[in-house]
Amino acid sequence: MNFKNKSFQQLPFSALFQNYTAHFEKIAAFYETNPFSAASIKSRAQSVKFQGNREKLVELLLQFNRQFKVDEKAIKNIKKLASGDALALVTGQQLGLFGGPLYTFYKTISVIHLARHYEAKLERPVIPVFWMADEDHDFEEVKSVNILTSNGVKEISLPANPAESPVSELTYSRQINAVKRQLKEHLIDTDFSNDLGRLLDDCFQPENTFLKGFGSFISKLFSKHGLVLAGSNNRPVKEATKEALIQSVLQADKVEEALNETSKRLEQNFHQQVKLNDSHLFYLSPQNGRQKIVRGKESWETMGGLQWSAEELAKNIEDDPASFSPDVFLRPIIQDKLLPTLGYVGGPGEVAYYGQMKSFYRIFDLKMPVIFPRFSATFVEPAIARISQELPFKFNDYEKRIEDLEKAYVQQTGEMNIEAVFKKWKKGIEDLEAYHSKLITQVDETLNGTSKKAQAHYFNELERLKGKTYRAIKKNEDIQMNRIRRIQNNFFPDRNLQERALCGIYYMNKYGIDIWDRVLENLNDSVDLRQHTLIYL
Repeated sequence: MNFKNKSFQQLPFSALFQNYTAHFEKIAAFYETNPFSAASIKSRAQSVKFQGNREKLVELLLQFNRQFKVDEKAIKNIKKLASGDALALVTGQQLGLFGGPLYTFYKTISVIHLARHYEAKLERPVIPVFWMADEDHDFEEVKSVNILTSNGVKEISLPANPAESPVSELTYSRQINAVKRQLKEHLIDTDFSNDLGRLLDDCFQPENTFLKGFGSFISKLFSKHGLVLAGSNNRPVKEATKEALIQSVLQADKVEEALNETSKRLEQNFHQQVKLNDSHLFYLSPQNGRQKIVRGKESWETMGGLQWSAEELAKNIEDDPASFSPDVFLRPIIQDKLLPTLGYVGGPGEVAYYGQMKSFYRIFDLKMPVIFPRFSATFVEPAIARISQELPFKFNDYEKRIEDLEKAYVQQTGEMNIEAVFKKWKKGIEDLEAYHSKLITQVDETLNGTSKKAQAHYFNELERLKGKTYRAIKKNEDIQMNRIRRIQNNFFPDRNLQERALCGIYYMNKYGIDIWDRVLENLNDSVDLRQHTLIYL
């Protein structure tokens, strides 16, 4: 397994993210800490002021993690958080089917790697935490996975579900067995298929919720590395963090002003990742599921008809926090109220929306954590590496349209001009025939006709040879065009980055369920999180 860095600048990432990773100084005003400065990170670590109760935190995390049967190394890490100098490094993701896209695995690897790195550098405990988005209700984003087949990308999906409750509470039901059978039909059979099948059967059972299935899967793969799981869709965590929800109501004007002002400044030169709303809360209705709370001039209300004054809503949250849920902006606040957070490891989209939040954090008496870009990578399989060496394209070229690649191939390879070659050949024969026929006719004038027949026969053979040459070049081009399509299908499936388009289990099936352990083992300081990485398998 070899790693090779590639610049983000030539890949389909936003201008904001490209500046964040290559020219941080141009965007530094929107963040608290330079994630690429050891001195800045050390200073941020020294300034972390945890407002919670560490003993209570340990109790909450132990209770949450034991349902997923995490490894003893994760339990030990949870207990380390009781220490006054222990910090947390966090990442998170939605509860995707079978673990979701490749980037979920890259996030997890990143947080484990960075926690190890900064624990050594800072000489204090740094605990890797995976925050499961257990309050999210977007079923469409977690119901399917994509795998690669000889015919392109194949989606394997659960049927639609109209429920508006948090996805974490939904069970897979018997439909999960049909999905696993479909997955098996489309994955190639390898030496690792049985291991993967047993792992999926253990975690994704019909009676399991999305939370239980996803959490068990991540636990089996990564808790042996000390990864701790966390989430907020449970009453004890809601009780411990409810003050943040209450503050978002009682200081709604300040909250709105902070997000609006920062987002407008960010949008002047880059983009606004998340659309702003006048409220950052949802109400979890037993009848109607997760409903957005809308702030009006005089009251706060839901589509279901509930209505509160600000004081009434704050009192309801105080009395029953489990009935309320944060949005994308409040979730990190809940996270950092619960944990002594040094940093968050995020993808390009998360890096962007954190850029909207610097002033927002301060309303809650917090500072934005260090925002580390996650490990970003593309697997290069051996066969793909071999055939790509025979083609005149760089890695990033394969993001282009296939028609443009085919045209560029023909132009760059400069195949021979067949007509010109054979025209020159024919002219040479004609010149030779004219010269030698004079000599022959001096011997016998009647031999001139025979000479012309010989030339005509030769020209006929040349035409046959020209046809065969055309067919040979066409065959060679077809082989190369098929190779171009195959490489693009691997590097940029559906013209999307591999890490976004394909699921992690596709590679686990081909190269072993321990592939993530091997990637983690090979990560070192030469792997630059400011660049994309090609992983040669």
